[in-house]
Amino acid sequence: MAMVSTYCPQFTGLRRSCSKLETSSPQSFSQHVTSHLRLFSSNKPSRSVVAMASNNKFFVGGNWKCNGTKDSISKLVSDLNSAKLEADVDVVVSPPFVYIDQVKSSLTDRIEISAQNSWVGKGGAFTGEISVEQLKDLGCKWVILGHSERRHVIGEDDQFIGKKAAYALSEGLGVIACIGEKLEEREAGKTFDVCFKQLKAFADAVPSWENIVIAYEPVWAIGTGKVATPLQAQEVHAAVRDWLKTNVSADVASATRIIYGGSVNGGNSAELAKQEDIDGFLVGGASLKGPEFATIVNSVTSKKVAA
Repeated sequence: MAMVSTYCPQFTGLRRSCSKLETSSPQSFSQHVTSHLRLFSSNKPSRSVVAMASNNKFFVGGNWKCNGTKDSISKLVSDLNSAKLEADVDVVVSPPFVYIDQVKSSLTDRIEISAQNSWVGKGGAFTGEISVEQLKDLGCKWVILGHSERRHVIGEDDQFIGKKAAYALSEGLGVIACIGEKLEEREAGKTFDVCFKQLKAFADAVPSWENIVIAYEPVWAIGTGKVATPLQAQEVHAAVRDWLKTNVSADVASATRIIYGGSVNGGNSAELAKQEDIDGFLVGGASLKGPEFATIVNSVTSKKVAA
């Protein structure tokens, strides 16, 4: 794994101390992260090379949320089927559950299907819930868990989300594991604390990180039109990768894809994709527009070493 970048922008809301998490290193994790995340007075990077911190395949997911009708989804699928997508990208879309079968039966095999949620265990007397087994029966390969709307609107806590992830993985679904801070948490300097706490809940529960993609989605940027600058997003992604290295393993840190979500669109995806620890995107509103979603997928072309 490439060394974590030593550049960072001024990032109001990220404090240099982090949560005290268990680690075998005598150096506190706060100090460990701080040593890699130096805050400069300029927003300009301190070096001229942009390189990937991992050689992971780019991953772009489209979260359609609670949107669409049979007709509008048919048009969206048609647009996606006709889009020219770069080959070296894993592409996933997440329709509302009631349209998964429609999408699966009509969408090109080039794009995999994800669910937006799953139950914490095997199906049964759980009215309104969807089991992992049912999702697999419909052809889903992935499930989004821990999205901010599930956390802060529905009220799911960290431990419950971790258990859901563990069950999904044990049954063969890949997990898009969402983390991210609310605006007031960012302004209070708790970005790292919140993200690391959410990560720890996943780490405490999951049997393996092999089929997990981490999606960093600052809550203040989801559906608001606000987006973290490329360097602000990179700063948190680098810290997340470093947390994995310290608290899980160097191999997991290197192999786990860390994607960004939060008002990603066709106009900002290329600059975000250039950042070394951004391995792709989880896209909301822009994923409902086939041509724009294709543009975001194809932003992988900017993911290269540049002088």
